[in-house]
Amino acid sequence: MKKYLQGLIPLFLFSCLYSCGEQKESVDLIVHGGIIYTVDENFSQAEAFAVKDGRFVAVGSSSDILSHYISDDMLDLQGQVVYPGFIDAHAHFYRYGTSLIIANLTGSDSFDELIKRVTVHRDSHQDQEWILGRGWDQNLWEVKEFPTKDRLDELYPDTPVLLTRVDGHAALANQKALDIGGVTAGTNILGGKVLLQNGRPTGVLIDNAIGLVSTHVPNATLQESMDALKAAQENCFKVGLTSVVDAGLDRETIELMQQMHVNQTLKMRIYAMINPTEDNRKYYFEKGPYQDDFLTVKSFKIYGDGALGSRGASLLEPYHDDHQEMGFLLNTPVEFEKLAYEMFENGFQMNTHCIGDSANRTLLNIYAHVLKGENDRRWRIEHAQIVSREDINKFSKYNIIPSVQPTHATSDMYWAEDRLGADRIKTAYTYKDLLEQNGLIALGSDFPVEDINPLYGFHSAVARRDDNNWPSEGFQMENKISRKDALKGMTIWAAYANFEEDLKGSIENGKLADFVIMEEDLMKEAEENLRHLKVLGTYIGGEKVY
Repeated sequence: MKKYLQGLIPLFLFSCLYSCGEQKESVDLIVHGGIIYTVDENFSQAEAFAVKDGRFVAVGSSSDILSHYISDDMLDLQGQVVYPGFIDAHAHFYRYGTSLIIANLTGSDSFDELIKRVTVHRDSHQDQEWILGRGWDQNLWEVKEFPTKDRLDELYPDTPVLLTRVDGHAALANQKALDIGGVTAGTNILGGKVLLQNGRPTGVLIDNAIGLVSTHVPNATLQESMDALKAAQENCFKVGLTSVVDAGLDRETIELMQQMHVNQTLKMRIYAMINPTEDNRKYYFEKGPYQDDFLTVKSFKIYGDGALGSRGASLLEPYHDDHQEMGFLLNTPVEFEKLAYEMFENGFQMNTHCIGDSANRTLLNIYAHVLKGENDRRWRIEHAQIVSREDINKFSKYNIIPSVQPTHATSDMYWAEDRLGADRIKTAYTYKDLLEQNGLIALGSDFPVEDINPLYGFHSAVARRDDNNWPSEGFQMENKISRKDALKGMTIWAAYANFEEDLKGSIENGKLADFVIMEEDLMKEAEENLRHLKVLGTYIGGEKVY
């Protein structure tokens, strides 16, 4: 018996050693000691998680994770806060990257300031064939009127100039650029307008008219395109973005992104909305939808109308500050419906830019006609900015997703009532009403129209105030949304709107290990501080990218 017991001792010791550590599963990363908002179905909190092969493999308390997993890479959060990687549900990622090398006109408080910025830019970019700029907004100027090309003609009579408004739906061109585009006082184009003064072009082009000139701007080289994507990615990682919806891309850009993903020079996850050109439709309808861990190609971006600031948004009644103007659609309802049937038959999501109440009604009715009733096609209205009271229930009836940009409300609130009047403004930027239709809403920024920082949108959604926390009482506070819903809108609901909810949007077992670390708690920090909170770390697939 003694020998028998002696024989059991080594076995017992081995068993103890095994249970004390050897049985722990080896993983690539363990994060512990934090406040983790998982944004799972119960919006539960955790303290720790383990990552292996780019995915979350366990989420729970620090004691549970540390007792079951081991890693050479251990991150003690020491009370810091973690969120799922932020998703921008509507942006222009590639365009933002290319905008970093042209004149930045954002925030110009006068036309003189605009000219100063253009000349400074030109002085350091003499080699560029065109002078390009973006970001001006006449609503910020003392005289809130569109500029004219006269000054540009004086400064640059032999160099084409094209300066795009902040929303991308209007541009100022000099005479040289107009000549290259063949634009005259007699030019007419569907879905666009050439503004005239005393029977001559002022240089301002609205919506589709911009294309008459912009198509002549030289394409970026391959290296310039790659540099633009890498620069955009670097800036987005700094503010916690791990996925972006790029609204309106051609095949060559999508394929470049895919190749850069393969080469690991691009790590930003992309939901690509395709430009609906004839060539793009033919190619992608034959190819079919595509999805991997870094790229989803399943939708087309359609433009319904223009923008409110340039009076191109299509309204049911005339503009309050211009009774001769109602805006316009950028295509005919017949063509929109044809596109809708093509999207439906080929299994693609239709995502349509709709600002004005007329554009929203037209496209909602077309969606309804094609979708019939309840469905899981997840067709989206991008912006859903002004929706009449009679139309808002169509989002619920036909399972249409509102994809909105909260900072549009706080950027436009200074002048939007001038455009719409006291009653119609109440049907604009109605995020809570839209959320209640289907119990979800996708939040984005529309950058570079707005800033890339998703915390600006979070603040605008919950506080309805600008970066100076004005107005103190908030703008149309009946349509603020809760912090919980705002976080969902930039994580799990944005993922759902992209058919990616099984891949990302929450910190759960099996999902891609995308997460953001912050020192402060978005759920508790004072509203006036929300825009100023800093991201400490951004991770994609468990890899630190910032």
